[in-house]
Amino acid sequence: MGAVIEEHPEVQVFDEISMIEHGVRTAITRALPVGLTYPQYEVLNLIARRGDDLTPAQISDALKMTPGAITNTLQRLECTGLVSVEPCTKDRRRKRVRLTPQGREAYNRSMAAIRPKVEKLRDGFTQKEFREALPFLRALRIWMSEVG
Repeated sequence: MGAVIEEHPEVQVFDEISMIEHGVRTAITRALPVGLTYPQYEVLNLIARRGDDLTPAQISDALKMTPGAITNTLQRLECTGLVSVEPCTKDRRRKRVRLTPQGREAYNRSMAAIRPKVEKLRDGFTQKEFREALPFLRALRIWMSEVG
């Protein structure tokens, strides 16, 4: 049996974050209504949380997705009637994205499907544990965005 190499703590942190992200993505994807992909859910979730009238660029920036990926995702959501993408009334060059009533319903169904997983999460950890983890995670995110 080979020697066990102890990883540096910073490597372990990023490994843990990666595994957590994968677990979250998998759990949410399994709970989504048929036909809704994880990137589509992310867009619906962002609009539901931040409100209508976001531009595709704002969505792209917030979700750290390329403009091309956002364009594709928005086109698919628009084809299924979950969002509307319309020219901005003030600046006709920009577009604004809004949830349609069907989009709001799909988002609500998604959240209802995910709710049991969130409740298990809340049973497994205290609010204090989550609050104590936030300062480090926020600082790490900010640092990562600054060093690009």
